[in-house]
Amino acid sequence: VQLVESGGGLEHAGGSLRLSCAASGDPMQWYNMGWWRQAPGKEREFVAGISRDGDQTHHRDSVQGRFTISRDNAKNMVYLQMNNLKPEDTAVYYCNAGPSVIGDVRGVYWGQGTEVTVSS
Repeated sequence: VQLVESGGGLEHAGGSLRLSCAASGDPMQWYNMGWWRQAPGKEREFVAGISRDGDQTHHRDSVQGRFTISRDNAKNMVYLQMNNLKPEDTAVYYCNAGPSVIGDVRGVYWGQGTEVTVSS
């Protein structure tokens, strides 16, 4: 499966962005999907995951209540709605396809990333 992210940009603290991930090749419904991020000088970290049919989601504690992952299998799309953005959310965000909803295992399929910058 090939993944292409979009929707990143520059936003002020408190603002919102919606990231999108378009999947092609294999049917996206074969995979649990996730969003990860990597800030400058830091390791890549799990942000949110969603099960194949969308009935299970998991968000890291620091984004709980602010970010929401969703998917549309008919459109082969995964989304990350990010509200009340904080400067510490600044990172490159990656879409990931693989076995895990909770982020304990990284999938092998990654997009190229989309950059999110949040100014204070």
